[in-house]
Amino acid sequence: MLTTNDLMTIDPETVTEDAPLREVVAVMNRANIRQVLVVDGKKLVGIVTDRDVRLAVNSPLTTEEPLKRLELLNGFKAKDCMTPNPRCVTPETPIHKVAELLSVYKFGALPVVQDDELIGIITVTDLLNQMALLPEPKS
Repeated sequence: MLTTNDLMTIDPETVTEDAPLREVVAVMNRANIRQVLVVDGKKLVGIVTDRDVRLAVNSPLTTEEPLKRLELLNGFKAKDCMTPNPRCVTPETPIHKVAELLSVYKFGALPVVQDDELIGIITVTDLLNQMALLPEPKS
């Protein structure tokens, strides 16, 4: 049986709670990812998704000028728009359970934690890549 440990990304991209949102966006762009985990040392404290960033920057309370939006990225910190204490899985969580959680909650990823320390992340893309490796059924 496949488990999270078989498909997860180890050593995921992280930022601290006080990282400016501009840094969070830079990490996402550089690594071509849609979520960044927020840590305090090795302890997971939150997650910031690309949707969180869009909601923060595209608030109706902000101006429409692109340069002003860029300035906003310096004014917000990861802790201002992160989801605190996100739902997590362990390395031993069966993949079918991971798929269920991702589907039911419409998450793009789940942090992987062991002994209260962040050790990885598993994404919808990880599951899709695994499905793509399966042989085609014989007709």
